[in-house]
Amino acid sequence: MAAPKPIQIIGGGLAGLTLGIALRKREIPVTIFEAGNYPRHRVCGEFVSGHGLEIINALGLKDKFLDAGAIEARSSTFFSGKPGLPVRQLPSPALCLSRFVMDKLLADEFQNLGGELRAGARWQDELGEGIVHASGRKSQPVANGWRWFGLKAHARNVFPVADLEMHVFKNGYVGICKLAAGEVNVCGLFRRNGSESSQSHGFDLLRGNPGTILHERLAHAEFDEKSFCSVAGLSLKPHRASEKSEVCIGDALTMIPPVTGNGMSLAFESAQLAVEPLAAFSRGEIAWNDAREKIARACDEQFSRRLRWASRLQQFLLSSSLPNPIKIFAARSDWFWQFAFERTR
Repeated sequence: MAAPKPIQIIGGGLAGLTLGIALRKREIPVTIFEAGNYPRHRVCGEFVSGHGLEIINALGLKDKFLDAGAIEARSSTFFSGKPGLPVRQLPSPALCLSRFVMDKLLADEFQNLGGELRAGARWQDELGEGIVHASGRKSQPVANGWRWFGLKAHARNVFPVADLEMHVFKNGYVGICKLAAGEVNVCGLFRRNGSESSQSHGFDLLRGNPGTILHERLAHAEFDEKSFCSVAGLSLKPHRASEKSEVCIGDALTMIPPVTGNGMSLAFESAQLAVEPLAAFSRGEIAWNDAREKIARACDEQFSRRLRWASRLQQFLLSSSLPNPIKIFAARSDWFWQFAFERTR
């Protein structure tokens, strides 16, 4: 029997590492090229819900996540303006763990399984057979007249009323989720028009405007400056895998609006969808183009509807033509809450 063909993955984030782990469990030779180093902080909600949890469990990683400090999130609430909305139980528990811890855990697991991880190394060659693009989102400085950027930091002395809080305002939103050891993750997505500049400090943006519940919630926050990170040039337009000429997973494929809290799950899911076709290619059972088409078809089938609904939800929340009372009425509706959650999972 011929030796399996190697798979090379460009990018060692959630999607790339998850794919590498799953392939190594099938004894496929894998090399991951990651430009950064571990551990590192990333702009991320640090909140895994939906099918991503099933994949973590199937790979035998859930207990390791829990041992590393992951906590279950069972409740959430939503704020738009001053009035607060009821705390609701999530339809199914989510898992919260710092990316600083998670990425290192996954990198160690990949290497323990015999994978080759080249941290601090950028991919220099062309894309071709056996190469998977998982190196993150494509930068788009301006989209429909807006510049989107994200900020994230960990903080102490913050006491949310639910495991996950979402604070929506005119040009963005900030999510707060509980982490272990009394910390919270504060992560925000913001937009400005193409010509507008900002002199606001990153922590000031995360705290929100005076007089809001977000500002009150973070009034005494003690931010960990080492955890602060940012990312700009975000593109929130849904992309189809079938439109790409290479195998893409995670944010390299598409980015779901962060308001859904489903971005991390999408990374895990897209990696899992790529495993069997890549393993079949590695064993010489199918050609590379067949593997690529199988992966693209599976990703489009699993994500297309979710991405459409996520885009509509974000447009609804940030629409300046809809007064706050309408948004609050919708958010108070148990039916709307359940509908939005199910359609974005």
